[in-house]
Amino acid sequence: MKYFVYILYSPSINKYYVGQTTNIENRLKFHNSKEYNKIWTKRGIPWTLVYKEEYESRSESMQREKFIKKQKSRIYIEKLIAISSLA
Repeated sequence: MKYFVYILYSPSINKYYVGQTTNIENRLKFHNSKEYNKIWTKRGIPWTLVYKEEYESRSESMQREKFIKKQKSRIYIEKLIAISSLA
């Protein structure tokens, strides 16, 4: 099974969201669902996928997600996005 670290962007609130999942498409649908989304990201709908990384294990993806979040840096996130193929 593949695991992904992803970054979403909301132009309506000008914020990024970092998460990890096994299914990016379903996760993006969840974040953009007014009906099912009860977390912080509900206020930023619509979200768009701007970055992703793939990992072989959940522990690796969780470590990477934690590392990105610990940076507490919009500049760091924007650099990741700039060098990715999704940008």
